[in-house]
Order: sequence, then structure tokens, then C-alpha cells
Amino acid sequence: MKAGVAAASDAPPHGGAPSAHWSYEGDGNPEKWGELQSDFKMCQLGLEQTPIDLSNGIKGDVGSVEYDYRPLPLRIVNNGHTIQFNADPGSACVIGGTRHELLQFHMHHPSEHLLAGKGFDLECHFVHRSGAGALAVTGVFIRPGAANVALQTFFERMPAKAGPEVRADSSIDIAGILPKSGGYFRYMGSLTTPPCSEGLTWTVHKEPVEASVEQIRKFASLFPKNSRPLQKRNRRFVIDAS
Repeated sequence: MKAGVAAASDAPPHGGAPSAHWSYEGDGNPEKWGELQSDFKMCQLGLEQTPIDLSNGIKGDVGSVEYDYRPLPLRIVNNGHTIQFNADPGSACVIGGTRHELLQFHMHHPSEHLLAGKGFDLECHFVHRSGAGALAVTGVFIRPGAANVALQTFFERMPAKAGPEVRADSSIDIAGILPKSGGYFRYMGSLTTPPCSEGLTWTVHKEPVEASVEQIRKFASLFPKNSRPLQKRNRRFVIDAS
């Protein structure tokens, strides 16, 4: 597997492709992920699984999340579960003073998280990893509205079928995808795809960004449903950093 290409939508690179066939419907659906192979057990038994309904958070100051994103060349892949953008080195987010390098971003339709019970048409996940190997994922909701200029080349170049990474002679302004306001929820969670590993720092922005109905429809035509159902919150703290 090429460096920077993830076998599953939220998984970091270099993890190796899961051997079991998992999906969002049929015999490999999310309810059965934990039974497909031994290292998927966390999908069924984990107590800090993602996604959740982001509501009734505890007001708190967990520090800012700062982005050091720069325009990047378009490296895009249909991995059979989502459309994923693979990032060249150099872009990062800083959480609690720790720099996490951007590995990739990808889309889910409809959104995986809910915001006080409300879902959105799309959710974009930015997957990062620190020098120590800790994963941090940023979530951005997308609703119908004006065409998303920053994501235009992403939507235009999405491969219709699963296959190898495509490199296009264009770039994406990654910072332009982010919402303008800083309010967000912070909690500890998991990958939303097998093996559903826990210990991830999740930051989900409250303010959605917009994409045109046509852009959203184009992604939905490739992936009518590629979102994991809501998981139990259990005893986790969800911090509302308004």
C-alpha cells in the first residue's frame, strides 16, 4: 500500500488493508463489524466509540485548535468506502501545543455525528497524527448552499470506481474548507471504520460549511450511505468549547 493511502476511511496510513470485507449494508454491515475478524472486536466491545450525538456538552476551555494548512496537490482515491484526499507532508493542526500532521481527509454521507440531534448532508473528516503516533480527527459538517470553491476540484475529480490514487494537475486550498468560527466539541473517541481503534482526540466544529446541491448529489451518487450509526456516549465527557 502506498504511503499516505488508508485502507479504510478514518484509518491512518501504513496500517495494512483489513482482510475481512466490511461495508455499510448487507453481510458486512456495521452491526456485524465486530464479528468479522478478531482485531475488529473493538467495534462491538469498545466503550469510547465514534460517532455520537454532540449535545449537552460541558462548557470548558480546552485551548484552541490551530491549523497550519497550505494548498496541496490533488491526490485522490476511491477506496471503496469513501473518496479520500491524501495529503503531502507539511500541513498540520496544533492541539494542546502538540503538532499533528495532516494525513488525509475524506467524506461521509450523511454526516456521522449529529449536532443536538440534527444531521447534515455530508461530514468531512481531517485525519492527523502526532510525532508520537497519536491520532486526532477534525470533523466539519457540510450543508446545502453555495458551491464550495475550495472543494470544487475534489468534487470534479472524484473517481467513480475504486482503484489506485489519482494525481491531478491541480491543487486544493485545505484551509478554505474550514468554517470561519471557532466553536467546537472535543471528546475522546475512535475510528468510525474497522478496526474502530480508540484513543483518538476528536474535534468537531459546530458551524457547518456549504456545498452546492449538485456537489453533494455527485458524492451521494457514488456513496448513497457511508456513515456508521450513532454509538453510545457512555461515561465520556464531551467538552463544549464555544
